[in-house]
Amino acid sequence: MFGRLGAPEIILILVVIILLFGAKKLPDMARSLGKSARILKSEAKAMKDDGKPSAPAGPPNDEAPAQRTIQAAPGDVTSSRPVTEPTDTTKR
Repeated sequence: MFGRLGAPEIILILVVIILLFGAKKLPDMARSLGKSARILKSEAKAMKDDGKPSAPAGPPNDEAPAQRTIQAAPGDVTSSRPVTEPTDTTKR
């Protein structure tokens, strides 16, 4: 039904995408897609690692397992802030 896509078809598809979303929104959309892919990849890796023992069998630890954290993307300053920020904003 559908043949192979050649250069004219790919150019037409790209032009339609630019017209639909606008040139200003495309970099933001690509950036958010990349962040989502990184998060998905790290979560999939963490799920694989959860099933495997990380240390050889030995006496059980009394310590609670460390929580997993998702690292912020390089240059992402909004999600790299500390969790507990001071709430007192009055100047003294």
